This record gives sequence, structure tokens and C-alpha cells, in this order.
Amino acid sequence: MEIWPGTAYPLGATYDGSGVNFALFSEVAETVELCLVDDDGAETRIELPEVDGFVWHGYVPGMQPGQRYGYRVHGPFEPTEGHRCDPSKLLLDPYAKAVEGQVANDQALFSYDFADPTERNTEDSLGKTMLGVVTNPYFDWGHDRPPRHEYHESVIYEAHVKGLTMTHPEIPEEIRGTYAAIAHPAIIEHLTALGVTAIELMPVHQFVQDTSLQSKGLSNYWGYNTIGFLAPHNGYSRSDRGEQVTEFKAMVKALHEADIEVILDVVYNHTAEGNEMGPTICFRGIDNAAYYRLVDDNKAHYYDTTGTGNSLLMRNPHVLQLIMDSLRYWVTEMHVDGFRFDLAATLARQFHEVDKLSAFFDLIQQDPVISQVKLIAEPWDVGDGGYQVGGFPPLWTEWNGKYRDTVRDFWRGEPGSLGEFASRLTGSSDLYEHNGRKPIASINFVTAHDGFTLRDLVSYNDKHNDANGEDGRDGESHNRSWNCGVEGPTDDPEVIALRVRQQRNFMATLLLSQGVPMIAHGDEIGRTQGGNNNVYCQDNEIAWVDWDLDAEQRRLFAFTAAVAKIRSEHPVFRRRRFFAGSADHGGQSEMGDIAWFQAGGEPMGEHDWTDGEARMMTVFLNGDAIPGPDTRGRRVVDDDFLVLFNADHEGHEFLLPGPEYGERWAVEVDTAVDDVDAGWHDAGEKVHVEARSVVVLRHPREVPAPPAATAAAAPARG
Repeated sequence: MEIWPGTAYPLGATYDGSGVNFALFSEVAETVELCLVDDDGAETRIELPEVDGFVWHGYVPGMQPGQRYGYRVHGPFEPTEGHRCDPSKLLLDPYAKAVEGQVANDQALFSYDFADPTERNTEDSLGKTMLGVVTNPYFDWGHDRPPRHEYHESVIYEAHVKGLTMTHPEIPEEIRGTYAAIAHPAIIEHLTALGVTAIELMPVHQFVQDTSLQSKGLSNYWGYNTIGFLAPHNGYSRSDRGEQVTEFKAMVKALHEADIEVILDVVYNHTAEGNEMGPTICFRGIDNAAYYRLVDDNKAHYYDTTGTGNSLLMRNPHVLQLIMDSLRYWVTEMHVDGFRFDLAATLARQFHEVDKLSAFFDLIQQDPVISQVKLIAEPWDVGDGGYQVGGFPPLWTEWNGKYRDTVRDFWRGEPGSLGEFASRLTGSSDLYEHNGRKPIASINFVTAHDGFTLRDLVSYNDKHNDANGEDGRDGESHNRSWNCGVEGPTDDPEVIALRVRQQRNFMATLLLSQGVPMIAHGDEIGRTQGGNNNVYCQDNEIAWVDWDLDAEQRRLFAFTAAVAKIRSEHPVFRRRRFFAGSADHGGQSEMGDIAWFQAGGEPMGEHDWTDGEARMMTVFLNGDAIPGPDTRGRRVVDDDFLVLFNADHEGHEFLLPGPEYGERWAVEVDTAVDDVDAGWHDAGEKVHVEARSVVVLRHPREVPAPPAATAAAAPARG
């Protein structure tokens, strides 16, 4: 087969209409063979003719999209020196834009013998491993453009491609569990009705089904086991011969048409190859010492801060290039709108410690493409000093684990939680204000994929992970959950009613807190996992959203959508700046922008915040004290609100503040009832707040219209 020299950039397989350029980085390689695999599994090997700057490259004229390929890298196999080249293993291209197949649970994938790990195994892995597929980059995007929702106007919905869509009755069976299912009108209409502005997809980079799980008859459902950083996972497509790229783009296009952003949960901290006992699929056989952090005084072993067996070497420029090239590809070619970085503290470890000024953050900061999309950190890993909530640079937002823990504690009646609950409710200024960040730095969540669902959070005290086959050793044991008196399912009407109320309390708190709310898929319809808080290996009905809804689940959805609408319509719940707590707030009102009251109507004092038994308070939000202007240069004015929190086990009478805070108040939300009484309450009146419930009252304010000239000159939102 004819091969020309080609070019060292771009890396990967690049189709230009006339042929394909192949380029692969390996500093340690002595020879690199491009391996072309036909439909019958026959292999043609071509030695790449050129190497520049440790990039091996060649161009094959006439080659078309759909061609399957891999590499064999000849070089040293010296584990004690960190080198593990093994030409008997067909290797996946790290830059493959599409992947065919999955790995088999087979000895051929491993460079050692199962019976005697000290012995080499040179069995060929062809037919047992994954192959790259040459893709066609051309796609008709039409008039697609990113929605670009401001953070403070965002509601994020964390979802799993398969789990969200597998049982939906309106989605045709043949596309359930795929990118096409996410793009189906039934899903888009659900998201739109809920007020979602961004869907955050759990990992869709090509991932590996762990051989250890395969041996148990299980699978890697969550997908935090990446092997291909530029390829959409083929298991979420009806075809894996490169068509998954087109399906993914069509999904993004459909979501954008509905004004919904697409955020990807990305795993750049480790790969699916594990530690020294793992398979040789890609990076290990290409240049092990360049891609992975190894133990300094014993390079046969891997330095692991992720709990998965390995960590990528974040101080290697080629690793950083791979990550940045991947991020840019997903934004420029796949049109995604942002990223949530799994175990992001690992990305900050240039050496041993977490360093927020590491090369990775420097590259993100200066990149004109990546710096302009949504960047969300999971601000922890399992290494020393890895819990970094509040410690990321100003460009970043963070999953606020302290918000989750505090809100759970407050609503389960944990003593001494009121003061911190107030801090989380108002945007966690104690975590973010010190370095100039704003409330939007906090991605607020009560539940996520990892842990109990919202319904299980109020139904179980303990995890029930028997189906995982690990004798209950997996999953978090300290869940800050409360079963409302009975473990698991019950027919007790009082317990059922309390659980419903608690779910509403969590949803109301989440959607009315300052910061950016994130809802875990199915929580709005009372999804359960039967008490399993770690469904990473359950690709079945345990983890999938059940769309067969009863009346109570439909009411929970209606409630959540109604509160989300209140948030959307009232900027007092989505301020761009922290509360000042006084009249010095940059607004128009002479009153403070926020005020706190005891249930009896007296202002909260220092003792009230530190009272370990305090579980009640009233929050006044001044709609005429929102610092402005808005993004169009207009003054921001809203109605005033009172939010009455009662986490006590008994109902209480709350005394409303005096008329200076508002003469009359309309009931907007009451988590204790199905249908809110749209009545009015006067200033100084007592309002009954049921045990463990929230009441939201609104004082209407006539909002002045902007001057005609300003309104006419206001640009269209883009």
C-alpha cells in the first residue's frame, strides 16, 4: 500500500477528502506500525516512515472514512524503568475520533501471564481489543449556535444517556439508550418543562468495560473509565463504525434548538488501563512513562490519586496537549458548551501537592476557546490534601460538596446546622468571596449520580448495595440520610407523606438558593435505586429512570417545575453578587438586601445562630436591593420575598415582620400541601408552618419599565 510522509500535526487520523494522515506521539518508540484491519479481521501493517519531535506520521492517499486501524509500537519493555512497549498488543490511537468494539476479558490483552505474573505474555490482542475508525468531519450544522446562558440564569440537569432514556414509553425502542434518544422530543419537552437550561451528560468519551466487572456479569455503567478522549462512546449509538460522531452532533444540534446547553462530564485524571496489573490497550504500550505518573523510586508501579490504579502525568507537555486538543475538539467540532472535570484536584497535581497554579490551569486560562465555555470542577480526589472545595481559580465553578452535606444535615435535624445552612443558602461566600469569586462559583446540589437518589435519601438510613457483589464494602457509608422512621418501602401514610414533604423541601431549598442549581436525573419524579448508593456497575432497571409514574410522582414533577419557574422569573433568587447584609449593597433601597428573623419575629442574634437546637428561621429578600445593572445595562428590580424554614419535628407559628418589610404577602410555595392556598397574609400576622416544611411568601412590587429609548436599543440576547 502506498504511503507518503504526511505531517506530524494534527495528531490522530485526519481525513482531508483525498486520503488520511496518521500521526502518533511516542518518545520511547523505535518503530511504529500502522495496522489497517478489514471487515474480515485481516490486518495490513505499514511502518510509519517519518518521525518529527517524537511524532511518528504518514499519509495514505485514497483512504476513506470508515477504515478501522490501530498501532503496534516497537520499543523497550523494561517495567522497572517505566517502559512497557509490547508490539504483540494492537493499540488504540489516543486521538481516535471514533472507536469500534470493546475489550474482551481475555489473557491476550495483558503483557504478563495470569498463571505467573513474572512471565511475559506475547499473545496477539487483535480481535480482542478496540479499533480506531477514520471519521468524516463534515456535518451540516445549519444555523446552530451555542445558547450561552449566563451562570446565574442556569439550571443544570445531570443525566446518563442510557439511564435517562431506556424505559421512556414515547421513545422508539430501537433508539432508547442512545444519543438519538436524548434528542427525542419527549426528553427535550421534559427538560424544557422543568426549566432546565443545560444537560450535564455523565461520561460520553469512549470508555472500557472493565474485565473485572465482565467476569462478574456486570458492566461499567457510569463510564468513568475513559480510553478515548476524542471519541463519543460507541455504546450510546446505533452504529459504531464512525456514525456515533454524527449521532452525537445531531443530539447537540437538537438540544441547542431547544435553547439547552450540553455540558460533558470528562475524566482526564486517569485512563482505563489501571495499574501494572491492568491490560495494555493504548497509552501503556505507546509510551508508559510519558503518559502516567509512576512511583519515583519504583517505576514498575503507578502513583494513584484517583483510586482507579493510575493517574495521568500532568507535568508532561504531551499529556497536557492531549487534554487541550480534546477539549478544543469537543467545543469546536462537536459544539458542546462546557465541561465538568471529574476528580479535578488530580489535574492540579504537577508534583505531589495540589497546586491551583499548575500548568493545566495556566493553559485553560490563556486558551481563547476553552476559557470561554463553562468549566466545572469536582474539587477533590483521593490523594493527600485532595479536598479543595473553594480552592479553584476564579475562572472555574465547583461542585459544592459542603452545600450538599449542610443541606442534608439541616433537613434531617442535625444539631448546630442552622448557621452553615444560611451560608449555603446565600451562595457560600465563606468559600468563594475571598478571591473575588461570585455566588455562581457554587454549583449547588443535594444529590448526584454518586450516592442516594433524592427519594432514597429520605427512605434509607443505610446503603443496600448487595447487587454490586462487594459485600457492602463499596459506596459511601455516611450518607447524611434519614429514612423518616422506616427503612425502605412502607405503606405507612404518615411516613409516605413526610418523605414527599422532605423531597419538596430539598427541591425548594436547591432551586431558591443563590448559586447554580443542579438536579440529578429522575429526582424530579421520585426515582429510586432501592437504596443502592453506588450503581456504577448496574446497567439495568436498578439504575435506569422508571418513567411509569404514579400520581405522587407527577405532583413532585409539577412542584419542582413550579419552583424552577419562580427562580427563573425572580432575579432575587439568582443574584450575580453576594449579599451585603446592609443598605450598602449597590441597589436602590435604603433597607438591607437580606434580613434574618426568628420564628417569633425577632431579628436573629449571635446566640440564635450558635444555638445547637435552632431549626427555624425566616429570610427576607429585598427585591429592590439587587446590585445592577443586568447584562443589558438595565436596573434590576424584583418583588420581595419571605422564606420560612421549619426543620423541626413540630409545626410552629411564624410571626411575619412589620410593614416596613411589606404590607401584604401572597403564598407562593408550601411544601406541606399539594395545592397552595393562594391567600394573603398581612404584615405582623402569624403564619403556620407545618413540621419539616418551607413556606415562600411574595410581596408584589411594581417594577418600573425601562425607558423607551433604552428598551429599543437593547440588543437581542445572544
